[in-house]
Amino acid sequence: MNWVTMNRSLLWSISGIFGILILATLIIWILKKKVNQKTYLELSQRIRSWWIMATVFTVAMVLNRNVSLVFFGLISFLALKEYLTIIPTRKSDRYVLFLTFLSIPFQYFWVAIEWYGLFIIFIPVYMFLFLPLHMVIIGDTKEFLRSAGTIHWGLMTMVFSISHVAYLLVLPALTNSRTGGAGLVLFLVVLTQLNDVAQYFWGTLFGKHKIIPKVSPNKTWEGFIGGILTTSAISILLSSVLTPFSLYMAFAAGLIISIAGFIGDVTISALKRDIGIKDSGTILPGHGGILDRIDSLTYTAPLIFHFVKYFYY
Repeated sequence: MNWVTMNRSLLWSISGIFGILILATLIIWILKKKVNQKTYLELSQRIRSWWIMATVFTVAMVLNRNVSLVFFGLISFLALKEYLTIIPTRKSDRYVLFLTFLSIPFQYFWVAIEWYGLFIIFIPVYMFLFLPLHMVIIGDTKEFLRSAGTIHWGLMTMVFSISHVAYLLVLPALTNSRTGGAGLVLFLVVLTQLNDVAQYFWGTLFGKHKIIPKVSPNKTWEGFIGGILTTSAISILLSSVLTPFSLYMAFAAGLIISIAGFIGDVTISALKRDIGIKDSGTILPGHGGILDRIDSLTYTAPLIFHFVKYFYY
């Protein structure tokens, strides 16, 4: 069954996303002569990247479930690859890194066959125990703890966390009779990204009080609180269209996404600051790398998934 054609609410929601992009494109074009060239180019790059990301995401969601799962598996692969590119790794761990990447198709296979029991323990239990064993067999003890820790953290964040987005797709239709799993995915992804935008917007307009200056100097309490209020309000508006949430549950979901999204963002910021880089990559002009774009999702995805599973599955 096609994910989008099964419900008009999804069509209208996706159309709304592209409507916002059209409006943003027009605003940038109007502001071309009113802002400096550097700001205009940066904003234009960001909007073009959003067009590409929205189009690819929509196509992946429209075709069928398996294509959607492959798409999210590819996101995990690119994010893990980007992460392992920017962190220092040992030459002796090449085989271990190969096994780390090999875990991705297995993790998404458990999603495809809806084997929740193995999905939830494969990486945090079996891969957690299996990878250090191979590192011990190799026999290189220099920086063993650092290497094991960074590989485990990357696997948990880039693969395990993101795979929860994919598992939302395969939840039984009764979990969300309005729009199915696709509606829950759209709700999660849209709100997570809008929360980033809202925190940046309110922080730029009113931000004066730094929240964690040593990690992310541009983050302010005004932006954080403005993001929480904006995301919670949009959550209430979208929930009646895309989710089974009541008013209070929609508000709770908005709180989870806004707070967890902030934590995911600053956690990856701490990683980049530790390594001494500004962006994790250059694949998305105006945004940086894949990791720069999914940082918030690494926290919101598992939390919203278990929120839905606990109360509605």
